[in-house]
Amino acid sequence: MAATLLSLSSSSSHCSLSLPLRLPAAAARPRIKMMMMMMRMRNYCHVLCSASPSPSPLPTILPNHQKKKSFSLNQCAISLALAIGLLTATPSLDSPAQALTLWPALPDMSVLISGPPIKDPRALLRYALPINNKAIRELQKPLEDITDSLKVSGVRALDSVERNVRQASRALNQGKDLILAGVAESKKEEGKDLLEKISAGLDDLQKIVEDRNRDAVAPKQQELLEYVGSVEEDMVDGFPYEVPEEYSNMPLLKGRATVDMKVKIKDNPNLQDCVFRIVLDGYNAPVTAGNFLDLAERHFYDGMEIQRADGFVVQMGDPEGPAEGFVDPSTGKTRTIPLEIMVSGDTAPVYGETLEELGRYKAQTKLPFNAFGTMAMARDEFDNNSASSQVFWLLKESELTPSNANILDGRYAVFGYVVQNEDYLADLKVGDVVESIQVVNGIENLANPSYKIVG
Repeated sequence: MAATLLSLSSSSSHCSLSLPLRLPAAAARPRIKMMMMMMRMRNYCHVLCSASPSPSPLPTILPNHQKKKSFSLNQCAISLALAIGLLTATPSLDSPAQALTLWPALPDMSVLISGPPIKDPRALLRYALPINNKAIRELQKPLEDITDSLKVSGVRALDSVERNVRQASRALNQGKDLILAGVAESKKEEGKDLLEKISAGLDDLQKIVEDRNRDAVAPKQQELLEYVGSVEEDMVDGFPYEVPEEYSNMPLLKGRATVDMKVKIKDNPNLQDCVFRIVLDGYNAPVTAGNFLDLAERHFYDGMEIQRADGFVVQMGDPEGPAEGFVDPSTGKTRTIPLEIMVSGDTAPVYGETLEELGRYKAQTKLPFNAFGTMAMARDEFDNNSASSQVFWLLKESELTPSNANILDGRYAVFGYVVQNEDYLADLKVGDVVESIQVVNGIENLANPSYKIVG
């Protein structure tokens, strides 16, 4: 088979990379488009390999003596191989051979992207609940579609909104009994009340559309989706699976919790204090979310500075001193947690291995890096089970981190989303101070809390 040989190099003083990429003749035809993408990859590789003190776009906890160093050539090559693999689905690298061992094949882009990606954090949390009720999803979907309808300028958007409202009303009327049947027995009455509120709210929204009051649509939409989310949470009856025995004595969040993180912002006359509301998802990451909530209740993060803010991520959680994480006073050792990934369609998370290492290249994670402010654990590059206390929030998309085709998915443990004031994450700088993290609700879902144990 004829092949075209493309070479990509980074001119960083710290890194010089030349990776021959062999493409089949069919893939070589749209050369201009591919070469433009290669140029973007080269620029991204320059960022990865740059000797600049700015941290790399891919969050990693490095050993203490390496924390100020940039990505290695090996990291750059692997990251580039991933990007090329996502584009071509048939990577063939002459070197390093290790890359072929780690990623023998990557999924076709069509598998990764099936329709527009969901980027709203609250919607992601709704779809991540461990429920299987088609009727409630058929009610939820047209309400969420109102967001796209409102992208049309002026009052013309209201025609599409009206169709969304009629579709949602029809879904509620036809599926009400099925929805209620899915609610946990102990929460039936609450479920009935919520469905009545949704019905009344849909009538209100129809009136808003008829009055051509565009500005009132979004607030009512969000109110209705809050009710829908509450019904869906009422469908979860207890915790749906057993955490593996080796992790069962760790702090575990068996459900969800909401926290408010207050940050003191320095050197910004327009913004001095900001409170970020975060939902922690223990249904899909009980060990990871439980670890963070336990540390928050210990006030571990209070007074800690933001340690990285480079436009790609905001990161914090590295304590002062030689320790690279939380040292449990009861043991005198750093507490670490395993990599924890819940895959769509699975009944429990996988632990200790990335999805690539498991050969699950087409798997979709239940908590993807789709939303601005996706919250995840940082860890050592070559140790999946080294996460302790350092967390990061993803801020922006790039060639390597597009929604629904994100190279971070399946490699880092997502355990929550910022659902209020997430846009202000972009204003945080190194040196801004996390004043406090306060639990709003859900503390009763934390099992085995270590903060109650006297060390």
